[in-house]
Parts: sequence; C-alpha cells; structure tokens
Amino acid sequence: MPTTGTILRQRYKIIYILGSGGFGDTYLAEDIDLPNHLKCVVKHLKPNSDPAVLQTVRRLFDSEAQVLYRLGNDSDQIPRLFAHFEEQGEFYLVQEFVDGQDLSKEISPGKKLSETEVTKLLQEILEILAVVHQKNIIHRDIKPQNLMRRRQDRKIVLIDFGAVKEINTMMVNSQGQTSVSVTIGSLGYMPSEQAAGQPKLSSDVYAVGMLGIYALTGIQPQDLPKDPTDGEVIWRNCANVSEKLAGVLDKMVTYHFRDRYFSAESALQALQPSQPPPQIAPTQLNPPSPPQRRPSPPPSVLQPQPQPTSDLSRRQVIKTAGWLAGGFGLAVIGNRLLFPSDSGDITTTTPVTSEIPPAVVENPSPFEPPTPSNSLETFSFETVTVNAQGSITNRRNLQAKYFAENLGNGVSLEMVQIPGGTFTMGSPAEEAKRGDNEGPQYQVNVSGFSMGRYPVTQAQYQAIMGTNPAHFKGDKRPVEQVSWDDAIEFCQKLSQKTGKIYRLPSEAEWEYACRAGTVTPFYFGETITTDLVNYYGNYPYASAPKGEYRDQTTNVGNFPPNSFGLHDMHGNIFEWCQDIYNSSYQGAPIDGTPWLDGSDSNIKPLRGGSWNSYAWNCRSAPRGRVGLAHRSYVVGFRLVCVVA
Repeated sequence: MPTTGTILRQRYKIIYILGSGGFGDTYLAEDIDLPNHLKCVVKHLKPNSDPAVLQTVRRLFDSEAQVLYRLGNDSDQIPRLFAHFEEQGEFYLVQEFVDGQDLSKEISPGKKLSETEVTKLLQEILEILAVVHQKNIIHRDIKPQNLMRRRQDRKIVLIDFGAVKEINTMMVNSQGQTSVSVTIGSLGYMPSEQAAGQPKLSSDVYAVGMLGIYALTGIQPQDLPKDPTDGEVIWRNCANVSEKLAGVLDKMVTYHFRDRYFSAESALQALQPSQPPPQIAPTQLNPPSPPQRRPSPPPSVLQPQPQPTSDLSRRQVIKTAGWLAGGFGLAVIGNRLLFPSDSGDITTTTPVTSEIPPAVVENPSPFEPPTPSNSLETFSFETVTVNAQGSITNRRNLQAKYFAENLGNGVSLEMVQIPGGTFTMGSPAEEAKRGDNEGPQYQVNVSGFSMGRYPVTQAQYQAIMGTNPAHFKGDKRPVEQVSWDDAIEFCQKLSQKTGKIYRLPSEAEWEYACRAGTVTPFYFGETITTDLVNYYGNYPYASAPKGEYRDQTTNVGNFPPNSFGLHDMHGNIFEWCQDIYNSSYQGAPIDGTPWLDGSDSNIKPLRGGSWNSYAWNCRSAPRGRVGLAHRSYVVGFRLVCVVA
C-alpha cells in the first residue's frame, strides 16, 4: 500500500490518501515529470490475489482502462486517464484531478431545491451521461458523491465509473471459471435489474431520476417509500413540482426498465421545451409519411454478457456451417452465382445539380448469374444526394432487381441483388467524428449476394419464429430486442423453410452494401437530415440543421434508399453482423468474408446507427460492439442470401 512520499513508476509521487474502500484506495499525487508538478489522482486497485484469476483481471483492467481513455477524450466533463499500469501484481489508474466539490454539498437531507434548479441539474448530468451512453457504456454508480462541481467553470464532472471495480471482485469456482461476486451500485440509486446483476442504460437513468427526486424532496433515495404492489417510488406528496417534471421523473424511476427512458439522451430530450416540427424548404425532399407511432452509443458500446461454453460451441457450429454452406456453393458454381452490375438494371436521369457524381461500384463482376428459384423482378426508386448543409443537390431515378420470398400468411421478404465489386472499407483519417476502430482503410473485393431491402420486420420475424419480442410494436417496424443468437436462429429456420442459405452479412458486405459506391460519410453525401434518416435529430453532422427526434423506430422504407435500393442502412436500428469484433482492420480478410478470428468470440459488431444515435454514429463506417446475448430496443438485423 503506497504511503505519503511514495513514488510510483518513478513519476507519480503520493501526497496523501483521499479515500479508502473495499475496492481499493484513492490518493492525491503529483506528476514529478512535469515542470509544474501537475496534481493527479491515483487509484490503487486491490484485486483478488488468486493466481488463477490474475490473467482475467489483467485483461479486464486493460479493457476498462481503454474505455476510460476514450471517454476522457470525448468530454471535458469526464476526467482524463493519464496512465494505467501494474506493479507487483497490483493495479493503478492515474487520472486527471478535478478541483471542486461533489454534489453532496448541494444536495443533502432536509434541503429542497427549486424546480428550476433541479431541472437545470438534471440536464447537466444527462448531457454528460449521454456521451457515455452513446458508446453504450453503463456508469452503474450515479450518485451525488460521484458528481463533482468543478471550481474553475462550475461545470459538473462525472467520476468513478463502476465498471473498473469488477476487477477487484473476480473469484474462481470449482470448475476453474471466473465470476464477479459483487453487484456495483449504491443503495437507493440502484434499480432492481441492476441489483440482480443485469444493468441497462436505463439503470443509469433511474439513478439520475432518484437524485433529482432527492434534490426536490430533501429525502434520501433509500428512505423514500415504495408502493408494495408495484414497487413504484412514492414521492410526489413531498414536493411542489409541475406535472411535466413530475411525469419525466416518474418515467425515469419507474420499476420496470422497459417502461423507462431507454438512455440519457431520451430522458434529456423529455426535459427540453417542446419544439415545432422542422420546416421543409421547397428544394428539399418531401417529408416521409408520418410514423405510426431514438444509444447509443454511442455507439452505445453496449455491455457484453458472458455465455456458457456449451451454448458457444453450438453457436460456433451454426455460424460456421451457415457461412461454409454459402462458401461451398460459391466454390462449386463460381462466378455464375454473382449478381452483376447490369447496365440494363439501372437508369439515370439528369440531376438537378452535380456536385457529387452518381455512385458506382469500382469493379463490378462481369458475369451474369442464373435466375434463382424465385423469379427476379425489377423495382424503381429515387435516391438523393445532399451537401454539407443537408440541402438536396441531386436526384436520380434508378432500378434494381430483387426476388420476393413468401413467408406465409401474406408476409414476404424482398431480397435485392447486390453486384460484386471492390471498395475501400473504413473511413479516412480526416473524416469528422471517426473512431479509431474505423481503420486503417483497405481494399476489399466483395462477391455478389442478395441483401434484405429492409431490416427484418416484426411481421417477418413473427412468421418464422412465432414470437414478436419488439418493444416498439408494428408489423412494418424493424424487429428489435433480438440477440445475435436470435438472429442466427432466425436465419437457420428460414433456410430450412426455403431451401436457400440465409445468414447475417459480414461487416465488409454490410459496409459495401451501405456505401453503394459512395466514399462520403453517408450514402446521401456529406451529411443527413431527419427527412432522410431516423436518428437523434438534436445532434446533426457537418453543417446540417437540427431536426426531429422521434424517440422510437419507424416503419421500414419510410426514407429514401441508397443506390442499391436498400432502405434504412443509416439509422432506425443497429444491425448485427456475422464477424467476431476486432478493434481495427489490421489483418482483416480482403475478400468480404467474415472475420472469425478475434480475442473474444462473444463480442459481435453492430453497424448503421439507430433512432437514438447521434448523426455521426449513423455514418457508413462506424462500428459498435456488444455481447452476442445482448437484447436492446436499438438492435435488429438484416439478411443476406446465397442462392445455391
């Protein structure tokens, strides 16, 4: 245990201890390598010393440190992580020192803040937490003591992420498997699902709501009564508050997580004054038909969940068999299976303006495939291009070929031909808001395939699986709350029913299909607007204006497609891919097949953004990652078909 004057790594000199707990000790220190001996905070983490868990502890420590590095770079209201290291089997984090005092000095028992003060406080906290949730990271310990009021600018700073505490609770069972023995959180601020070891983004929303109620009532969360019949917090009679704020707080702290705001962004939006719908200029695209009534986040990212070994083996068999079956068909029949770029399939009209040329595939396949068992049909559509301000500069009338799969009961699945070709995967270093995992850019040669014109809808899922797990109900809305396993099972059952090979796309296939020959951040061009995509319109990209925030999914096909005729590749719902997630493209396959090598086969990539994503997370290149057992309101999938 370090003492005053101890120098760690010949650089960080301990000044005095700030606090101590079951997870470790926290010290004020100074960086003696810097001329002004900058003050910093050193967290000394004391993990379980069992050698059997040390390797897992080290992996978790490195992983969580990377999370903290990223978060600190994304917001000046999250302390930066300067260093992390291991000495003599113990672990240290060196973070930015926040000069200020925590919110327990502002919020205390018996003290009631005004509605205006509490509303402002909630907005400040949720704005920071929205950055965290956009990467799908759950804080898990929101409380006044973990919110600092910085002396310099009076801004709130969010500290002490609970995730790193897991490394101190690792244990080994009789089979030699590691497990976490402690639930992270604080009494009164922790909802039921978090207490059961299954925290969600909305668990953080609950904690913020309880903090707001504490500030209004002066009653600590653990002392507030709850209705014995439904577990709801009883608090309104203890505060004089408007119906609007009371309603927002009620939804933030409702017992069942499905009934809460999905994330900090959703709750923040509910606190904002009502805004009129965006005005559509005459030169812009006509607005889509109204939805039938956004993570994240981003990308959002969502927390992976461990899986039993036996289930993993079954999944690996299903996954490998599905892909190899497709590969075998291609190997036998070769290029006769590819869907070419046929000049007869696409027609163009004279554009309004021509700032950006029409999308083209760099190297389309020259071979004509045989007609699949379903007869091919042609559909026509209009696609548009916008400039950095979101104004339409180009309209084109195009055509594409597809076949329709009859799923029964009047439900069909439209699969669009995607021509083979070569494209550049990833984003250029100069692209605004790009992530490190979007590179390095590299050339990929993709064979032709068929892809779902839309994400799988609830009607389609119901027709094959007999259930509808979606939160936002509607036959034509995308199905969500499906895990990677659920999507794989759907593919397997659909393949058995039709005799074709249906599967999830590889990441390369997904991005190739999304870009449809474009190299701009979006297939619409330099930006998007909420007339073109369902996303969190309060956070636009480039010079586009703010737009509508729908706070839910919309029917598939409500918005214009890309040049391949595919709808909703940007926004509406994140989509599962086949691969194992890797943090960069170094060593990725160059033939469009899924990348099945990686450090953790339980972690899968998500693409496309969703209804609650910032605009920049809906670009063609961003990559999310979640555990394959994760189910969320923002996650669905789209199909690829190989006709053998």
